Amino acid sequence: MLHDPLTIAERWIGEGRNVAIATVIETWGSAPRPVGSHLVIDGDGNFEGSVSGGCVEGAVVAEAGDIIETGAPRVLEFGVADETAWQVGLSCGGTIRVYVERLG
Repeated sequence: MLHDPLTIAERWIGEGRNVAIATVIETWGSAPRPVGSHLVIDGDGNFEGSVSGGCVEGAVVAEAGDIIETGAPRVLEFGVADETAWQVGLSCGGTIRVYVERLG
């Protein structure tokens, strides 16, 4: 059974955790998750929900740690580029933009 990331974020904040939320704000082409999808991350790197999957989610969780510390929100973009295949990207051929912000 899937749990609502927004409900989980509220619970984690109530437990005194530092929390960030990532939201898919734009997609182009084929994308694994639709606009409005959420991933909630705490200061220890625990996470619930999904904005993409695989390496992209790992990169979002890593960025969220910095965002929790600094409080500065950020827009992340992931896509496919053959010349930068070593970087984190989407194998489905699409592009997504994810807004990550600290909560609480």
